[in-house]
Amino acid sequence: MKHYHYIFAGTGLASLMTAYEMIVSGKFKSKKILLLDSDSKKTNDRTWCFWEKPNGKYENLVAKKWNTAVFSSKNYSRDLDLSPYQYKMIPGFDFYSFVFDIISKAENIEFANEKIVHYEEKENKIIVTTESDSYSSDKLFNSIFNPEEVLSQEKYPLLQQHFIGWKIKSSESVFTPKKATFMDFSVAQKGNTRFMYVLPFSENEALIEYTLFSKNLLSEEEYEEEIKNYIEKLGIKNYEILEKERGNIPMTSYPFWNKNTKNILNIGSAGGWTKASTGYTFKNATKKSKELVLFLLQENDVRKFQKRNKFWFYDLLLLDILDKKNHVGSTIFSSMFRKGNPSLIFKFLDEETSFSEDIQVILKCPTGLFLKALFSRICRL
Repeated sequence: MKHYHYIFAGTGLASLMTAYEMIVSGKFKSKKILLLDSDSKKTNDRTWCFWEKPNGKYENLVAKKWNTAVFSSKNYSRDLDLSPYQYKMIPGFDFYSFVFDIISKAENIEFANEKIVHYEEKENKIIVTTESDSYSSDKLFNSIFNPEEVLSQEKYPLLQQHFIGWKIKSSESVFTPKKATFMDFSVAQKGNTRFMYVLPFSENEALIEYTLFSKNLLSEEEYEEEIKNYIEKLGIKNYEILEKERGNIPMTSYPFWNKNTKNILNIGSAGGWTKASTGYTFKNATKKSKELVLFLLQENDVRKFQKRNKFWFYDLLLLDILDKKNHVGSTIFSSMFRKGNPSLIFKFLDEETSFSEDIQVILKCPTGLFLKALFSRICRL
């Protein structure tokens, strides 16, 4: 049985970013590393978007960026000046290609295109079994999300950010290339939190996504029917679909780190790296992967890596509200963005604000909903 210092179960965003950070640090050349996944990551299966200041770590991969974002509700629309941030987009295939190219040049790192069926810890050694082989390691980083783990308990709600997107090219010039539509809640809510998301690339080409924050998925036909209606509402009569994408991101404050052991660390969505209140993952994974590599250079017990903070609790309160009253999501986000300072809101969502700045953002939201959620949650902690 071949032995490694580190094995990554799954090669999603968190695993690839962490492996990349290991390489660029130059401190892991003597460590044998294995990445395992049944998916070889050779397709453009997703688009990552995030807000960030200019010249970020993955700037060379940014395909498009916007300085202005539009927020719309049933009652108003507002152009958000994102300064000092920009809203950026990285195609999944470009990221995979970039990281795997670097990994292929690292003599100490291997990738095996195999499906993991089981792993267990035995006497300070991790045994990983795939459909065709078995491997052992000192440490395992697991990024394979298991929803049953969250669904089997009731203390922490699980919602999903789920969507279908169409990249279209229209005959009509209806898009404003310099403005991304961050959230458009003018669509029918139907008892949920539903919005449209538009990334324009030119006056007649854009990615249009129908997105929900809710417990249950829809049929494919329902997502696509809403996209068709929205396209018609934009005044588009003739268009072709260039690409389609589909996603489902867990939104939960469930403490995944309680399942970590001294030698097994859950990362990515499986480790709570996804921002629970928004479903955004790229920026969080960028931060966490760098923190993890620095941690590994100093500590051996990976149970010490994850810590709760005030933002974890803020996210939990929002999810508590949306779990019981899913239809109020539009009201909450509309209240926040109606008069709030956009740069402060994005700083808050990036978990970089002081407590006084937190209060400025929180007070823009419906206070009654959050106070009720606070009292209810205190009784359950």
